[in-house]
Amino acid sequence: MTTFVMMTRLSTEALKSPQSLETLERSAMEHIHRECPEVKWVRNYALLGAWDYLDVFEAPDIETAAKVSTLIRTYGHAHTELWGAIEWARFKEIVRTLPTRAT
Repeated sequence: MTTFVMMTRLSTEALKSPQSLETLERSAMEHIHRECPEVKWVRNYALLGAWDYLDVFEAPDIETAAKVSTLIRTYGHAHTELWGAIEWARFKEIVRTLPTRAT
């Protein structure tokens, strides 16, 4: 499974009240669980900045991750950015295999 980070910004037209956030989330997640049952949610954060949410999830491939992003855009009425991620320890292992730079 590959790890993905998704940044989400809700559309201002999507929400009628603060309480409607949970209804919107429930609707989007129902579609994701139905269409992408193999996706595993790792972490979810509410943010205080330009983005509303940061989600970390695992998916078998980029196509599945793109489905998740598209479902959030469609049913969550949001803008998303999707990034692939590698755990820091694994990244260091990869870097150790690279050739040294010639001087």
